[in-house]
Amino acid sequence: LYSFLGLLYQEYRDKSTREEIETRRLQDSQTDPEETLLSEETPSEAEPTSTVENKAPPQINLLRNSNSRFNLWQDLPEVQSSGVLSILQPDEIKLQEAMFELVTSEASYYKSLNLLVSHFMENERLKKILHQSEAHILFSNVLDVMAVSERFLLDLEQRVEENIVISDVCDIVYQHTVNHFSVYITYVSNQTYQERAYKQLLQDKPAFREVILQLELDPKCKGLSFSSFLILPFQRITRLKLLVQNILKKVEEKSDRESTALDAHKELETVVKACNEGVRKMSRTEQMISIQKKLEFKIKSVPIISHSRWLLKQGELQQMNGPKTSRTLRTKKLFREIYLFLFNDLLVICRQIPGDKYQVFDSAPRGLLRVEELEDQGQSLANVFILRLLENADDREASYMLKASSQSEMKRWMISLAPNRRTKFVSFTSRLVDCPQIQCVHPYVAQQPDELSLELADILNILDKTDDGWIFGERLHDQERGWFPSSMGEEILNPKIRAQNLKECFRVHKSDDSQRRKLGSRNRQ
Repeated sequence: LYSFLGLLYQEYRDKSTREEIETRRLQDSQTDPEETLLSEETPSEAEPTSTVENKAPPQINLLRNSNSRFNLWQDLPEVQSSGVLSILQPDEIKLQEAMFELVTSEASYYKSLNLLVSHFMENERLKKILHQSEAHILFSNVLDVMAVSERFLLDLEQRVEENIVISDVCDIVYQHTVNHFSVYITYVSNQTYQERAYKQLLQDKPAFREVILQLELDPKCKGLSFSSFLILPFQRITRLKLLVQNILKKVEEKSDRESTALDAHKELETVVKACNEGVRKMSRTEQMISIQKKLEFKIKSVPIISHSRWLLKQGELQQMNGPKTSRTLRTKKLFREIYLFLFNDLLVICRQIPGDKYQVFDSAPRGLLRVEELEDQGQSLANVFILRLLENADDREASYMLKASSQSEMKRWMISLAPNRRTKFVSFTSRLVDCPQIQCVHPYVAQQPDELSLELADILNILDKTDDGWIFGERLHDQERGWFPSSMGEEILNPKIRAQNLKECFRVHKSDDSQRRKLGSRNRQ
């Protein structure tokens, strides 16, 4: 337990997710998983907390008492001496730990935010180097975020102090999410500009680079980088949603606590989605302007920039010319390069021309695209597929025979071009009893629009996989889909564990189903 003393949120989060991974590995290797079904029975996120000694107005005790040794609710002296551990059911103890974990992790997060502000933002040397506008882009509204975290933590601590057996925390999460957490959307939406400003400052201002390096070397930072502090708010709001999911898996079904947990989860999901949209919107607009400048139309011009349009995939493919017979495929000249820009509602087919420009010679709405794979056609036709435009730029049907550089590239294009096509394995939303699953053991940052960034301990359903090491997956906690290297994860082999993961996932998202059912019955009336 001493290992948790004084952890910054980055270390704390890393430690907790690694423990989660190890717990799942252990459960997956069990021959009888009934003993330890996947419910994160060992509370993972845990931060030192102080003992509650009086009923004075709450102070941020969890944060200030750095000598504390407790990271589990059941290790608190008051809990130990009260005798409640012998009275409470094991399921209730697990629920207490899950609620306590949300509180202690918020304390750790607040501690890291505080360091970002006091150690970096308020550093006198840094203030002199940065122009006011640069400082504003770099630190955004972090003071508002910190004030919101402090208020949230005070309310959580007050609840913990009311009774050694915590009544609930999700009602507090709900109130704060609805009334205060919009500051996260502002902070996260600025992320694109923040990252760019930071890179630019490192490049253009040697004095800035030097001060940041010195500040990072301070023992207070525990070897963590300045940028790891800047991304804390986005990581926290996502993690908070997962902590509420963890509580939701442990509360009694149809209870008041389940109802408040579902409400809190729904509101957090709205904030997380708005954060994601904020980030995407900023970068998408710039990307669309950049693409528009590169396109020259050989056909009737199509306006590219639109508020509801974004890029899904771009890249080069080989187009086959001439008759579709294998005899004529012996010469490589039968293939010529074409370049595709695929947007969420439109496909633009081009040829690359000098000066980093693209000449558009065909286009079609994305909904009017069909793809089919050519199977067992020999080496020359490996990774070749047919793309059909039901209605092209000339209002007629057109077919293209396209060759990709690898199997994964072919599959990625086919899934992007025709997303409703059946994948190898069916998604969990079809309520299948079983489906291959993978646990993320290495974080991954998406490099292309059709890829999915992964966090440690993410669980995904495998929808498709390729022979050259790529997986198309759907993450259970938010249903986001995308490609990632198979080396980033470990497959979950135990069918009972997979079933438990799905069951928990359906439970977490049942509020969405019940809302739909309520609306349906209201409409029928």
